Amino acid sequence: MEIFYYMVFGALAAVVAGLELSKSNKDRINTPTAFNSFKNNYLLVYSLMMAGDWLQGPYVYYLYSTYGFGKGEIGQLFIAGFGSSMLFGTIVGSLADKQGRKRACVTYCITYILSCITKHSPQYKVLMIGRVLGGIATSLLFSAFESWLVAEHFKRGFDQQWLSLTFSKAIFLGNGLVAILAGLFGNMLVDTLNLGPVSPFDAASIFLAIGMAIILSSWTENYGDPSESKNLLTQFKGAAVAIASDEKIALLGAIQSLFEGSMYTFVFLWTPALSPNDEDIPHGFIFATFMLASMLGSSIAARLLARNAVKVESYMQIVFVISSASLLLPILTNFFIPPPLVKGGGISFAGCLQLLGFCAFEACVGIFWPSIMKMRSQYIPEEARSTIMNFFRIPLNIFVCIVLYNVSAFPMTFMFGMCSIFLFVASILQRRLSAIGDKPKTDEWMLKDKSSEAEPLNA
Repeated sequence: MEIFYYMVFGALAAVVAGLELSKSNKDRINTPTAFNSFKNNYLLVYSLMMAGDWLQGPYVYYLYSTYGFGKGEIGQLFIAGFGSSMLFGTIVGSLADKQGRKRACVTYCITYILSCITKHSPQYKVLMIGRVLGGIATSLLFSAFESWLVAEHFKRGFDQQWLSLTFSKAIFLGNGLVAILAGLFGNMLVDTLNLGPVSPFDAASIFLAIGMAIILSSWTENYGDPSESKNLLTQFKGAAVAIASDEKIALLGAIQSLFEGSMYTFVFLWTPALSPNDEDIPHGFIFATFMLASMLGSSIAARLLARNAVKVESYMQIVFVISSASLLLPILTNFFIPPPLVKGGGISFAGCLQLLGFCAFEACVGIFWPSIMKMRSQYIPEEARSTIMNFFRIPLNIFVCIVLYNVSAFPMTFMFGMCSIFLFVASILQRRLSAIGDKPKTDEWMLKDKSSEAEPLNA
């Protein structure tokens, strides 16, 4: 079956190359030199940040196991990371809006470097501190950088449509090409050069330090609402009011949580799904194949976002339905295809079908990221962008912690079925968002805005 992996990888690579090389003028956005320079600077930094993240991913569990920790203790360490992101994420998001997004991005680099340093210790308490630091860093990675980009983009007077170009390129590079190269580089450090399972974390620290140097030397600071009269509690209340009073923001948050919750659950499930009888599967090569599928999705998204006639709210309904159907495959193969009688060996026929479905899901992930970034830039108010984005991650982190804690309590088909339902619900909510997307803010929002403007006059 080895040739099957090469066929899938080769087919995806050919399609991605074909899409990138066949772009017409309709698929391209002509932009000035000033914007191109700004975009390339951000893409360089974002790629370095993602390299620091991707280098660690494949080796966290392996490193903990080499230190002699069992599944239960490792599970607790992972839960600590997601719990930290949930508890501290909103706080650091609010601080980013108030104290500055550039400063928050630098804090991400420092926090993640410290997290990498803790991996040198086999002490459980030290590793736990590292997971907490990693959870905080993750919250900053998925809020501060995007918030800085959106604010800086409009501060420099660039066209809104150009923002989608940066988003799609960032996902194509950071979540696709960089992920593949990081996986190969990490494999070289650990297996080829025999530098040990800590070496990818040391390499990640170097990439993060280089990125931090570029941020410090070339980025300018921007803020959400730097008003000194607003403390953290006031910012929390403002973000909560924004979500509660604007249906578009609430829908966007629910859609994001449903999709990302399913995505992170898939990360835990794909290995046992493809090797239920201890089949020998090339994990690294399959991971690279998934990342290539994600690149395909981001390439498709770039074409869609470049066309004004195509609404992101419309095509994402289809994307969620396809992703929902793709995660039904493990359930269908479990019912209709008998499992192999002998344990071990190569991937089964059912596994081959599931791998194709999982590649379709990863392509949907590649479309999702630049598209959700585009919608967030449209609907989330600038003054509380980082705070609201981290509010969105609270239900996500709760869900992932519950899944991690109970991953062995439910059959795999149940978990995939739950994810498929979540994704279908996301498509329904996306349909609702598409229907109300062009409507102005609610009267309650307008009244709040007017009353806040009138307060200084009354004083």
